Amino acid sequence: MPETLQPATESFTLSGSVHVLLQFDVSEEIRLDRLRNLLRAPTVQQPALKHPAPGYVRYKRPPVVEPTEPLILDTGERLLGEIKYYDYGVLSVIFQLPFSGTWETLISLTSRWAWEIDFAAHASRIVRQRLQIAAPALIKPYNEWLSEDYLIVHVRHITGSPTATELIATYGDSIAQVVRGDTLPLSADERKEVLQSSISYYPTDLAIIGWNAAFLYDTPSGAEAAIQLLEYANSQLLEFRHYDDLLTRVLDDVYDSFEQRQGFFTRFRHAGSANRLHTVLLEVMELTEHADNAIKFLSDMFAARLYRLAASKVGVLDYKDLVHQKIDTAEDLYRFMVDQFNQSRAFFLESAVVIILVIELIYLFRGKGF
Repeated sequence: MPETLQPATESFTLSGSVHVLLQFDVSEEIRLDRLRNLLRAPTVQQPALKHPAPGYVRYKRPPVVEPTEPLILDTGERLLGEIKYYDYGVLSVIFQLPFSGTWETLISLTSRWAWEIDFAAHASRIVRQRLQIAAPALIKPYNEWLSEDYLIVHVRHITGSPTATELIATYGDSIAQVVRGDTLPLSADERKEVLQSSISYYPTDLAIIGWNAAFLYDTPSGAEAAIQLLEYANSQLLEFRHYDDLLTRVLDDVYDSFEQRQGFFTRFRHAGSANRLHTVLLEVMELTEHADNAIKFLSDMFAARLYRLAASKVGVLDYKDLVHQKIDTAEDLYRFMVDQFNQSRAFFLESAVVIILVIELIYLFRGKGF
């Protein structure tokens, strides 16, 4: 039987909650105003601040949020859940389980949840059920969904209330195992790799971000802001993965058209292909800007740094670079195809002028002008 967490008591080493984040890219866009009417659900609150400053983190269009039915695992664990709808077509399902226990118990739990339980299947079932109601609010829904999953461990209290520095020094090995979802001790190099992706604002808070999990040692309000930023980073990853797939398919079609037998009139057909390519380019650039600007960091530099760290670890920046490279390639191809068309059109017009002149000369020499 898997090890289960015990009810909260002061005798245990640490307490907090474990969050499982599942996200699905279901459509090009979601009309949140219409969705609110369909679901009668509120929008998500703006993230709480780490410090009383004039700057803050602001959603351009805050996602709509609604609770879901609890998820009960085979082990008897009962997870609370909620679902968020982002205007750029991503649905985010979060399951949460409060815990108190030892480091060993937490390591066992995170490893089991990371590798043994198919949370995506549970979340997908919930999403499909909710979309039966929300479908009228979707713009250009997708037949196939890209998905991402992420594990977030929020430790609210640790016996002795250590500082972030003390926590890493004393429990660094355990934290690294939690972030990696591994029950075995990690090598010194792997431990260093995990722990170097850390960030703190106060001496008593700590966030360590990994590619598939994060460890947060913070107050509930501080952790809430970090969790929302991690959600946003993972949703951006989904969006850029979608754009990468879309551009790959479009570029493959263009390359296939170039490999076909080329003739004089083929270049005229390139005009239609160029127009379609340009339409896709404009659409992708508009949607990427939409996803990029979904959240704003106004003077809150810590939130901005936390987001950049999360984005780099989960792969947003890598996919963003890929998308921009393919956009550049597509723009070069578009210019090439337009140039080919213009050259062919110029040649055709020049040929037509020459033919007209020849005909006119023939009539002239025969004594018959036009």
